[in-house]
Amino acid sequence: MPDHVEGSGTPEDPWILTTPPGKSEFDAWRDESLDPPALVIRVGSTKLSYHLRCIEDLHKMLLEDGDWMALGNADEGKPVKPDTVEAWARDEGNPVGGYYGLRKGYRGRFGNYVPPVLEHLGLVELEHNARNNRVRAI
Repeated sequence: MPDHVEGSGTPEDPWILTTPPGKSEFDAWRDESLDPPALVIRVGSTKLSYHLRCIEDLHKMLLEDGDWMALGNADEGKPVKPDTVEAWARDEGNPVGGYYGLRKGYRGRFGNYVPPVLEHLGLVELEHNARNNRVRAI
């Protein structure tokens, strides 16, 4: 797990996490009052949100995969590498039938923001290299 994480994961006291390379900080919290319930990410003044179930769904997929998987981070509308976390988070075959992202125009970058949340929760092992990071379930 990262050396420094603050917050309790609520809107009033978000987790303060870093992206896998450790270069950028972001806030994350669960918001079950939204419809659908969401994992909210705040990067500066930008907010992204993903189906809250992404935490359990990604962990389950990684457990079933059983190996390291590349993150494949990309903005919405940009091509993604196959067999990556980002590709899975957009695939029509995933449990939500497509994008986990909830805000059109901001539905990408799943591979950048969701795996650090899972790492903080003790569900995955995440690499922290300058680029080409991978994740696996524990």
